[in-house]
Amino acid sequence: MALDLEEQEQVDALKAWWKQHGNKVLALLALFVVSVAGWHGWQGYQARQSGEAAALFDVLRKELSSNNVKRIREVGGQLIDKYPRTAYAVDAAMFIAKANFESGDSKSAKAQYQWVIDHAKQPQSKDLARMRLAVVLLDEKNYAEALKLLEAKHDAAFDPLFNDLKGDVYALQGKSQEARAAYQAVIAALPKDAQFKNYVQIKLDALGAQS
Repeated sequence: MALDLEEQEQVDALKAWWKQHGNKVLALLALFVVSVAGWHGWQGYQARQSGEAAALFDVLRKELSSNNVKRIREVGGQLIDKYPRTAYAVDAAMFIAKANFESGDSKSAKAQYQWVIDHAKQPQSKDLARMRLAVVLLDEKNYAEALKLLEAKHDAAFDPLFNDLKGDVYALQGKSQEARAAYQAVIAALPKDAQFKNYVQIKLDALGAQS
């Protein structure tokens, strides 16, 4: 069917526009398609990574029950090396650190806890690693470094636990006044029926008996 003059002008204008901008449109369309495909590919990759990490973490949990430090290190190390960006890697590092510390390898335990502090995405995981690293330093009598960790910024929910450890550090340093203040802060922050409160009260009472 023949086009009238107005329709022909519109067609001619469209052809002219397409001739000038068509390549850009096609390029943008191709980029969009690639981006969508890449996004879905990335999502699939992430899902596979998470699934594989979860399977390896199940193996690690079984090794934990056997208390085989060598196997815990091997399986946990594989998980961290292959899937370092997953939450499972953080948990694996915490388990390895605990096993290392309990087996007397404080140096490796400190390295694993520091890895969690440096790589964990969740602030709570970082805070927990700081506390456990402080315990290792406390065991080594490295009181200054332990306090430095415990004085770092952390989630307020961890205040009682951080203050309890501070009290332990001060007590071992012979700083009864500072230890008492730290323990009192714990007691003031906890509910009356908290069992942990009784535990801290015992330590606080022991300070009073020594003064």
